[in-house]
Amino acid sequence: MPVSSVTVRTPSVTPAVVVVGTGPRGTGFLERIAANARSLYDGLPLDIHLVDPHPPGAGRVWRRDQSPLLWMNSMAADVTMFTDDTVALAGPVRHGPALHEWARDIREGRARLSAESEAAEAAEEALAPPGSGAGTGSGLRAEIAALTGQTFPSRRVQSAYLSWVYEQTVAALPPGVTVHQHRTDAVRVTGPRGGRQRVWLADRTEPLLADLVVLTLGHLDAEPDAEQVELSRFAEEHGLIHLPPDFTADSDLSALPAGEPVLVRGFGLAFVDLMVLVTEGRGGRYSGSAGHDDGELVYHPSGREPVLHVGSRRGVPYHSKIGYGLDGERPPLPRFLGPEQIDALLSRPVPPDFRRDVRPLIDKELGFAYYHRLFTAHPERTRVDWTDFEEKYAAADPGGPELDALVGAAVPDPADRLDLAALDRPLDGLRFPSYDALQDGLRDYIRADLGRRHDPAHSADLAVFFGLLSVYGQLIRLGDLGDSGGSWHGFFSYVASGPPGPRLRQLLALSRAGVVRFLGADMSVEADGRRGIFRAGSAVVPGEYVEARALVEARLPDPSPERTRSPLLRALYEEGAAAVSAGLVRVDPDDGRLLERDGTPHPRRFALGPNTTARSSGAFTRPRTGGPAFRQNDATARAALTLLAGLARPPAAATAPAATAPAGSPPPAATPPAGSPSTTVSAPRPPDGQPVRS
Repeated sequence: MPVSSVTVRTPSVTPAVVVVGTGPRGTGFLERIAANARSLYDGLPLDIHLVDPHPPGAGRVWRRDQSPLLWMNSMAADVTMFTDDTVALAGPVRHGPALHEWARDIREGRARLSAESEAAEAAEEALAPPGSGAGTGSGLRAEIAALTGQTFPSRRVQSAYLSWVYEQTVAALPPGVTVHQHRTDAVRVTGPRGGRQRVWLADRTEPLLADLVVLTLGHLDAEPDAEQVELSRFAEEHGLIHLPPDFTADSDLSALPAGEPVLVRGFGLAFVDLMVLVTEGRGGRYSGSAGHDDGELVYHPSGREPVLHVGSRRGVPYHSKIGYGLDGERPPLPRFLGPEQIDALLSRPVPPDFRRDVRPLIDKELGFAYYHRLFTAHPERTRVDWTDFEEKYAAADPGGPELDALVGAAVPDPADRLDLAALDRPLDGLRFPSYDALQDGLRDYIRADLGRRHDPAHSADLAVFFGLLSVYGQLIRLGDLGDSGGSWHGFFSYVASGPPGPRLRQLLALSRAGVVRFLGADMSVEADGRRGIFRAGSAVVPGEYVEARALVEARLPDPSPERTRSPLLRALYEEGAAAVSAGLVRVDPDDGRLLERDGTPHPRRFALGPNTTARSSGAFTRPRTGGPAFRQNDATARAALTLLAGLARPPAAATAPAATAPAGSPPPAATPPAGSPSTTVSAPRPPDGQPVRS
C-alpha cells in the first residue's frame, strides 16, 4: 500500500517506531523487523520503543505471576513463535524451536532461560521458606524437565518460552537498532497523517515521538453492558455476589463462599479456569490418571469449594482437543473457499451477506475436508470411489438435497456423516425430566466426546480442524470475518479451541463429586427482587430452576467501541478510526494499516492482533500450518521498514521539541532519565525508557 504523504525532516532525527503491546503479537512483529531489516533498512539507525506495563514476550495473558495450576489449551508440539517454509512470506524464514523443542534445548544445555525468567526464579527461591524444596526440582525447571510434545504446559512455562523468544529477537536486531522498554500504558496517539506521531504515556508528561505506531494489543477490559450493570446493582442492593465478564485469572474469586451454590453462565475456557481455581486452587485433589484415555478420576474435596451450576447457550463444554496426530495425506485445502472465492465476494458491488453468501462455502469446505479424510483413510466405511464422490460433491449445492442424497448413498453409517448443525448444538430438541437426569446425560455426552476426540478411527474430525484453520485464514480478507454477530468465531472456538482432554476428565470427576452441576442449553438468568436471589433455568429442563446468591459470568468482556476501557482505543475511535460492532478495529488486511471511517488507510498507524478485523484463529500457530499471523506480521514489518527507510537520516544529538499534553492526559510524573548507557539483553531490565539493546 503506497504511503499517501511523507514529511521531510531535518537530518538530525533518528527514525523511530512505537509498538504498543509487547505480548506474543508484539514480539512476533519485532521478530519480523529483525528478519527483514538487513534487506530493507540497510544498516540505518532506528529507535524502537516498546510500550506495555506487562513483561515483554509474555504480556498480560501469558505473564508468569498467575497460578501454576492454569494450563495452555494446546500441546507443546502445537505452539511455535517461528516461521517455516509453509508460511507465504515476502521476507526471509527464520527458523526456531517450537515450545517442546525449546524445553529440550533448556534441559540439554543448548539454551538457557531468559534473564527475566532467571531473575524471577532466583527471587522465588530467595523468598521460599526453608525446607520447601524450592530450587531442588520444584517449579518452572521441574515442569521444563518433564515437558514433552504431548504435554499441555502451564502458562508459566509458556511465559518463560515467550520471554526467551523476545530476548533472542532483540539480540537478532542489526547494529544501529536500539530498543527502549516503557513498562506503562499508552493512553493516546496524536499527530498529522503525513508527519511524526506522538504517543502519550500514562507515567510521563512528554510524548514519545514516532514516525509510525504499531498497535499489538491483546485482549482488553471493557465497561459492563446494561444487563451487567443492572445485575451488579441488584447484587449490591440484596447483598449478593455478581462477577461480571473478566479474565478469570485476574478475578477475585475469594468472594465465592464454600459449599454454597454459584450460578455460572459460560462453558468455555474461562469456565475451565474458574473450575480449576476454586477446586484444586482451594486445596482439592484428584486421584487416578487424567492422562489416560480410559482413566476415571476421583475428586477429593477440601471442603472449601463452592458448588458450580454451569450453563450456556449450547449447554455443553467446548469440544476436547484432539489427542492424536494426522498420519498420511492432509486434505488439499483450500478447495471451495479459497482466494478465488474471496476475490469474487470482494468484487461484489454490495458487501456479501455472511449467512447467505459465506457460510454455505464454509460448510462445503469443511465437508470436503471431512470426506476427503474419511474416503482416503477409512475407505471400508464408504461405498463409492473417492474420485467419483469428489466430482459429484463439487457439483452439488452446499446444504441442498442433492448433497444430502450423495452423502447418504456413499456413507452408509449416519455416525460417519458430518452433521454441522448437530455438532454446533448437540442438545437441540432434547428434554430431561429433572436436573438429576441431565447430569447423567451430560456426563455421557462428555465421555463420548472424549472417546471420539482421542480415537484415530475418527480422524476425519481432525481433517475438519485443518479445514477450520484454512477457512479462518481465508476469511481474514473479508475484514471482520463477514460475521458481525460473531457466530462463526464462536463456532470455530467451540470446535477447534477447546480444553485439553484431561480438563474434561477433571470436569467429569467434579460432576460425580457434586462440585459441578450442569444447567443445560439456552440458560436463562433472572434477578428475583421479591426474594432477593438469582435464579437460573434452561430449555432442556423445562419448569425447573436453581437459585443462588452468587452469579459468575464466565467469559471475556465484550470490547465494543463504546465500552472499551482502553483510553488509547477510545481516543482513536473519537478521532475517526473505523471499528465494527464487535469492537474490532478495522485494518487493511494486506498490511495492517488502520482504516478511517471513510475506508482510507492511515499512512503512519498499524494494528495487529485479536482486536482487529484481521484477527487470526488463535494466540499461537501450529508448526507447518502456514500461519496467517506470521504472514500478517511480515507484511506489516516490511511496510513499516519501507516507510522508515525513506525517512532515515544519520543519528545526531538533537532532540525533537516537546509537545503539550492533550486534555484528559494523565497527571505529570517524573520523566525517565535519557542518554543512559546501553545494557546487553542478558542484563536485568533497565529503568523505563532506557535502551535494552543498541
